[in-house]
Amino acid sequence: MTKYFELDWKRPVPQELLDGLKADRWTETKEDYDYEQDCTFKVDDNGFFIYWKSTSKEGDVLELSTVNDVRIGCAPQDPKFDAALKKKFGDKYTEQAFIICSGMDMVNVNLCHVVCDNKEKVEKWITGIRSLTNNTKINNVCPTTNIRKHWTRLLLSTTVDNKVSVKQIAKTFASGKTEKLVYQTLSELGLPSEKNDSMSQDELTFEKFLTIYKTICPRTDIDKLFDSITGGKTDTISISKFIEFMNERQRDPRLNEMLFPSYNEKRSKEIFGMYEPDKENIEKNQFSKKGFTEYLMSDENAPVLLDRLDIYQDMDQPLSHYYINSSHNTYLIGRQFGAKSSVEIYRQVLLAGCRCVELDCWDGKDKDEGEVIITHGKAMCTNVYFKDCIKAIADCAFVTSDYPLILSFENHCNRSNQYKMAKYCNDMFGDLLLKEPIKDFPLNKGQPVPPPSKLKRKILIKNKRLKPDIEKIELEAFLKGEFTIGDEESEDTTAESGEKKEEETDKPVAPNYSGSTVNVHPWLSSMVNYTHPTKFQGFDAAEATDEHFKMSSFAEPAALGYLKSQAIEFVNYNKRQFSRLYPKETPVDGVIAAQCNVEVIAGQFLSEKRVGTYVEVDMYGLPTDTIRKEFRTKAIPQNGLNPMYEEEAFRFRKVVLPELAVLRFAVYNDEGKLLGQRILPFNDLQAGYRHISLKTEGNFPMSLPMLFL
Repeated sequence: MTKYFELDWKRPVPQELLDGLKADRWTETKEDYDYEQDCTFKVDDNGFFIYWKSTSKEGDVLELSTVNDVRIGCAPQDPKFDAALKKKFGDKYTEQAFIICSGMDMVNVNLCHVVCDNKEKVEKWITGIRSLTNNTKINNVCPTTNIRKHWTRLLLSTTVDNKVSVKQIAKTFASGKTEKLVYQTLSELGLPSEKNDSMSQDELTFEKFLTIYKTICPRTDIDKLFDSITGGKTDTISISKFIEFMNERQRDPRLNEMLFPSYNEKRSKEIFGMYEPDKENIEKNQFSKKGFTEYLMSDENAPVLLDRLDIYQDMDQPLSHYYINSSHNTYLIGRQFGAKSSVEIYRQVLLAGCRCVELDCWDGKDKDEGEVIITHGKAMCTNVYFKDCIKAIADCAFVTSDYPLILSFENHCNRSNQYKMAKYCNDMFGDLLLKEPIKDFPLNKGQPVPPPSKLKRKILIKNKRLKPDIEKIELEAFLKGEFTIGDEESEDTTAESGEKKEEETDKPVAPNYSGSTVNVHPWLSSMVNYTHPTKFQGFDAAEATDEHFKMSSFAEPAALGYLKSQAIEFVNYNKRQFSRLYPKETPVDGVIAAQCNVEVIAGQFLSEKRVGTYVEVDMYGLPTDTIRKEFRTKAIPQNGLNPMYEEEAFRFRKVVLPELAVLRFAVYNDEGKLLGQRILPFNDLQAGYRHISLKTEGNFPMSLPMLFL
C-alpha cells in the first residue's frame, strides 16, 4: 500500500497455554483407540501451533489454523477404556476433558481427546484455544512470516531428546532435489550435516534457516526484476529508481491521490529503513537485492489491501440488502441421492462462516417414530435427528461470526412433531432465538427489516406461518393448555402459502415419506418473523404487497431467467425483501469476465516431488461471461521447487460487478492433481509485482508454497 498499514495478525497467547498442560490424550476409530499418557501440551508464543510430547514419544504438532472447534470432552466408545479413565481421573472425568477438532476440509474431521486432573485448567484451555482459532489475519500473512512459521514447526518437531534432526530439515527442503545440497549448506553454516545427525533448537536460528531456504530455492525471477530496474549496471537500486518503480509498476494509477498518494522520497526512505539490512546502504539511500527481496516478501507488498481483512462494509442497511453465505441441503456430506446425512456438518459449515443452513424435517418412521428426523426425503439418504442438529447449531452458531443466522426449515412434519421442533429450538437456543420482531422494526407494510448490526447473535427461523388471525387464536389456546391438534388435514386452509422446492423428476422415491404437510403448529408459527416464506406471485404483486419480511425461493434457472428478462424488477425486489436461490441438480459455475491483466512469473516450493507444474487463473463472480479453464501457463517439467513460467499476461475482459468478483490461482502437477490454490477478492487486489502464499483445496494455509505474479 502507498500508506503503511501494519497487519496486526498476532493475537496474545494466554499464559496458561504458554506454560503448558499435563494431560493424557487419545484418538479413536470405530475399531480401536490410541492412548498416550503424561503428555505436555503447549502453544508457541506466536499462536501458530499447539504441540504435545510425552516422555516416551516424539509427540506431534497441530497447526491452529486447521483447528475449527474446541469442545467439552466425552467418554470413549470402548467400555474398558472408559472404565480405565474413570479409575484414573474419577467418574466425572469428562468434565476435566476437552476435544480439539481439526481437519483440512469440513467432512474429514479429526478429534483429539485431552483429559487432565483439573476442571478449571480445561476451561482456561478451551477459552484460550478458541481465542486463537478462526483468525482470518494469521491466515493471510506475508511469505516471510510463513517461512518463520515453517521454521517454528521444524523446531517443535523434535526427537525424544528435544533435538532437530538433519533428516527432518532435508525433508523440508528437498522438494525433488537431491538431499546433498541441503547437507552441503548445513555444513557451510557450521551445523551438523550428516544424515543421522541432530542439533539443538538454539543452533538452528531463523537467520540460518532463511539462508538454507534461499540457497535451496534461488530467486532468479527477482534477479531479473532487480536488473530491469537497475539496468543491470549496479548492485543496488537508487532511491530515484525505486520511486519510479513504485509509482509506475507497483501502484494503480486509478487510485485516489488523496487516499493513496504517490510514492515520494520520504515514504521510500521509510521502506529502505524497514527492509534494507545494510546500514551503509540506508545512509546512501540505496536498496540492495537482499533488502528488495525482503520488501517483496513482506506485508508491505501484500497482494490485497490489508485493511480489507477487517469488516469494512456498512452493516447498518436492511438485512435484505446483503448477500448471505448459505448452504443448500446442509445435512448431506456426499451426493444428493443415496448419500449420508451428518450432524457434524452443521458445526463445520457454521465454523466456516455460513449464515444460513437448511433442515429438511420429516416425521420419523419405525424406530424413529415420534422423533423429527433430517433427511433428503425422496432421495434414499440416511437420517439424523433434528434435536441433534439443533444442539450442534446452538454450540457453533456464533463461534466465528456474531451476525444473524437463518435456519431454513423445509417442514414435512405433522403438528405433534412441529411442537417438538419448536420446543427444541426454544430450549436449546434460549435467548439466541429471535422469537418476536424487534420493537423498532415491526412486521408492517413498507417497514424495512432490521440491519445485521441489530440482529447480532440472533437466530431467525424460516418456516411457513399461520394466517395472523388464526395464529393468534391457536397460540392463545396453546398457552392456556387448551390447544388440541386433532386430525391432520391433507390441504391446509389456515396456513399462508409458502414456497416449495421444485421436485426432481425421474428420481427414486422412498416409500417411507408422504408429501409436505401444510399444517403449522401455532408455537412454531409464532417463532417466524423476518423470514416469512411466501409463494412468488410476480414482481408487481410483491411491490403492491410491500411486505419486506416475506421472502420467496427461486430455482437457479428461474432466477437466471429473471436476470435476463426483468433485471430491473428483480433488483428492486431484492432491495426490499429476500430471495433464496437453490442450485439446480447439475450446477453451472458462475464466473464473470474482468478488465484485468495477470502475469504468472514463477513459483516456489510447489511440490515436494520432482514433478512438472502449471498454473490456471480463473475468475468467479456474476453468472455471466464465464471465464474458467481458459488461462493456463505452460507446464514446466520436473520442477516443483522454483519453476519459471514467464507467461504473457492473461487478459480478462471488463468486470460487471467487481465487488463480487474473485480471482482463483490454482497450481497443478503434470497429472492434473491440485497442489495449491489461492482465491483473492478482485476489488481489493493491488497492482504490481506480488507474492501470494498458497492454500490447500480446503482453503487452509500452506507455509512454503507460493507464486510470484
